[in-house]
Amino acid sequence: MDLVEGVGESSSPPRSFGSFSGSEIVNDVYNRLVENGNEEAINHPEFRDQLEAHFNRFPASYALDISLERVEDVLLHQKLLVLAKDPENRPVFHVRLLENFWTRADVDDGDQQGLLEVLAPSHARNQEVGFEPCSKLEDLNLEVRRNSVDKERVNLEGESSRRVDVPDVPIHEVIFSAIDKPKLLSQLSALLSDIELNIREAHVFSTTDGYSLDVFVVDGWPFQETVALHEAMEKAISRSEGSWSGSSHSMSAVEKALATPADFVDAEIDRRLLKIGERLASGSCGDLYRGEYLGQEVAVKILRSEHLNESLEDEFAHEVAMLREVQHSNIVRFVGACTKQPPLCIITEYMPGGSLYEYLHKNHNVLKLPQLLKFAIDVCKGMDYLHKSNIIHRDLKTANLLMDSQNVVKVADFGVARFLNQGGVMTAETGTYRWMAPEVINHQPYDQKADVFSFAIVLWELLTAKVPYEKMTPLQAALGVRQGLRPEVPTNTHPKLLELMQRCWESDPANRLPFPEIRVQLEGLLHEIQDEAETPNGN
Repeated sequence: MDLVEGVGESSSPPRSFGSFSGSEIVNDVYNRLVENGNEEAINHPEFRDQLEAHFNRFPASYALDISLERVEDVLLHQKLLVLAKDPENRPVFHVRLLENFWTRADVDDGDQQGLLEVLAPSHARNQEVGFEPCSKLEDLNLEVRRNSVDKERVNLEGESSRRVDVPDVPIHEVIFSAIDKPKLLSQLSALLSDIELNIREAHVFSTTDGYSLDVFVVDGWPFQETVALHEAMEKAISRSEGSWSGSSHSMSAVEKALATPADFVDAEIDRRLLKIGERLASGSCGDLYRGEYLGQEVAVKILRSEHLNESLEDEFAHEVAMLREVQHSNIVRFVGACTKQPPLCIITEYMPGGSLYEYLHKNHNVLKLPQLLKFAIDVCKGMDYLHKSNIIHRDLKTANLLMDSQNVVKVADFGVARFLNQGGVMTAETGTYRWMAPEVINHQPYDQKADVFSFAIVLWELLTAKVPYEKMTPLQAALGVRQGLRPEVPTNTHPKLLELMQRCWESDPANRLPFPEIRVQLEGLLHEIQDEAETPNGN
């Protein structure tokens, strides 16, 4: 449960309309439907108001995603959202073949701006869009799937033109609607991966009333027909049945995960002795409070009862089970939990320094190299302990790294941490996209080296004081990483640290260093810097 960043994984980034208002776009869509002879638009006086209400449920970027050549898409989206209100239908989905699909990979670099001008709707062309070497879905969000594209030529600002062919591989569009919830994108992308579909593009939106509309452009299905693909999707959904409900509550997940041998100390605390103070942070499913228990300051993570479902309870139970088994100076100390009845909560030691995420991005602190290295070494110590205990954290990021009053960094939040299975590898995508290793994104077997990749992204944050891939949505970042994208390497720091960071985010997990070796290199670099500072004039 992410209590720091506070933005749902399914949120789309805000975009400016430029000189176009939402009302103008609604009018354009409405007028085009009337021109196309849509009976509902023509015969129902309230249709225009319903259309505007539909657009108002979404962020501004939704309107920019609608092509006036395919305004019927809006009616399809309305229908899917209505169907998603019934829990028995979730997730609602729709599959169709995209006959003409263009991506930036289909033309030379020099042709990209011309192609964009052909493909983008008129209101999107007025926005300045920069292209980078690696494909960014935000660029593709300017409506690249078109049925009325001139396939014969792309004009290049007066230069010679050439024929651009549409790829032969069948491209399909899959639209989902469900209750918006944490990890929904992970669940949907895992669903697509289950039937061996590759995500080319994603358009992800959350409504103001708690629903999602997620559009995926995919390849990997070898046939143009969609009936078999629809059936394969239904089977994949049925295999994950029970995980799509919005808020059903059952204590079975908690009780099952906490069923441990009798020699474990009971984690349950006396709720009557727990005092709740100020709220420190809020997330999509819970809140973090400062509190007091038996005379000691504590942090209390409370799950909101209305958001409880089996998946969230399972995450809660695993965190409790994991926390009570770990004890290290660089791991947040577990105090106890309330697991018997809602509200469920986890009590840990209070960390007055807050998270490294807040320290870097909200307080705007720029770290000097010695302090940076000390923070990184603390993380290494905690992660080395976890790995030697056969535990993968699976969500290592600055939001889950907390500081005590002495600025000692400790690893926190074990909601998705797991013991390695007997085979030594794990599957099923989990974690947070901006910090996620490519093998996890690609649904390949992975091991503790996935945490090492995440550590490299943390190290980059410490160096730059920036959010990884800050101009991308989380899913855009993930799709970039699977294609080899990494954050831009800073140039104004120690070359040994840069080399270590790049070694840790290698695509091949076998090439990444283990935490004991990372710690040795970091400590060596710290001693080297300290020795240089203590030696006058370098002599």
